[in-house]
Amino acid sequence: MNAPLTLERTRLKLFHEIDGTRAHLDVTDREEIAEALSSFGVRFELWQADTVLDQGAGQDDVLKAYQRDVGRIMEEGGFKSVDVIRMAPDHPDRVALRAKFLAEHTHSDDEVRFFVEGAGAFYLHKGAEVAQLVCTAGDLISVPKGMTHWFDAGERPRFCAIRIFTSPEGWVANYSGSDIATRFPAYINV
Repeated sequence: MNAPLTLERTRLKLFHEIDGTRAHLDVTDREEIAEALSSFGVRFELWQADTVLDQGAGQDDVLKAYQRDVGRIMEEGGFKSVDVIRMAPDHPDRVALRAKFLAEHTHSDDEVRFFVEGAGAFYLHKGAEVAQLVCTAGDLISVPKGMTHWFDAGERPRFCAIRIFTSPEGWVANYSGSDIATRFPAYINV
């Protein structure tokens, strides 16, 4: 991978697919991010919990805190299942999971993620552009089915996210075989 890039807040950078070193757009305003991502066909929203959550809250508490927005998204998209994933720097499978998510892939389902805690970077490849979106707590992203992308939570992942699925199988990737992810900055947790 190219030199790592440290990002501490929600941030969108747009690159040409052959040069992951110079962004032609770099924004942190969530409204500007939503507008730029809409041209990719990507949904981006900011959510707030209906109740206060303790750090490290369990799946039931997390889903209850966001039940209004989760229910709305599930109804709008015809989604059938939802769960909560929590990754910590000491997770025993963190290296294998990172490698799995770092390879460019598509899904036959929309990939819907909401960040409850922590952060991670989605890289969206459309046409000749790559969008690098660092999602932080409060951010919802919905990557359309068929869009090539990859995800990086860094070497020391720290996030909690709600995952919403149409199919009961959950996360199933169709890998592109491209090495494009190696030409873009890795995500580094701060």
